[in-house]
Amino acid sequence: MAKLVGNGDPRGQRELYERYAPYLTALASRYLGRTDAVKDLLQETFVKVFDRFGSFHYRGEGSLRAWLSRIVVNDALHVLRKSDRLLPVENLPEPDAEEDPDVENVPLDVLQTMISGLPDGYRTVFNLYVFEQMRHKDIAQLLGIKENSSASQFLRAKALLVKEIKEYKNRNGR
Repeated sequence: MAKLVGNGDPRGQRELYERYAPYLTALASRYLGRTDAVKDLLQETFVKVFDRFGSFHYRGEGSLRAWLSRIVVNDALHVLRKSDRLLPVENLPEPDAEEDPDVENVPLDVLQTMISGLPDGYRTVFNLYVFEQMRHKDIAQLLGIKENSSASQFLRAKALLVKEIKEYKNRNGR
């Protein structure tokens, strides 16, 4: 497949798209929520991937997935920055408890919906910290915010998730 894509073969491009589109859609949705922006971003991503594939050094499926993921995350962050949806929230009170969400018995799709429902800045910091395993210093640099703002937004995101998870469990008797 990599050789076909690198040569511009439509069959290889189709195979690459079919194999990675669901994963990349979920990844983009993690940052942008479930909006039309995800479809636009995915289309632009694959155009970019097919244009740049010749400069990519294929070292196996893991390297390809990581490369595609990095493109999607960077492009999603660009969309958020461009739309001013990442305004820093500096003057909010700190959340009460530093409690980890108890996700036991909460279906994955429900958790994903909860995360996608977070305010844009909280969701972005949460995703970068939890899923991309970035440090707050690096997140702050990437987003153009203060390091303590990154940490604070993460804690607020976590507090909102704890609250939503508790409400979900109460509603569903779990």
